[in-house]
Amino acid sequence: MDMGDELNLRLDKFLKVSRIIKRRTVANEISSQGRVKINDKTAKPGSEVKPGDVISIQFGDRTRQYQVLAVSDHVSKEDAGQMYREI
Repeated sequence: MDMGDELNLRLDKFLKVSRIIKRRTVANEISSQGRVKINDKTAKPGSEVKPGDVISIQFGDRTRQYQVLAVSDHVSKEDAGQMYREI
């Protein structure tokens, strides 16, 4: 698994690859609606995500927070959980 690259990833792609949100179109929609923040700033689908960032996502009346541990273009389903931790 090659997750050590210091690469930045688009928010919508990170949410899909990490499997926080299963489909990129859904990730794109909710970030377009202003329901996603990176480090307390409202984020667009194309906002860059990097290790150390904190992503907050509003799901209905609940907000969940995730700390980005690694970014990668492609990752297996088994390794997706290593890209973030819920906080």
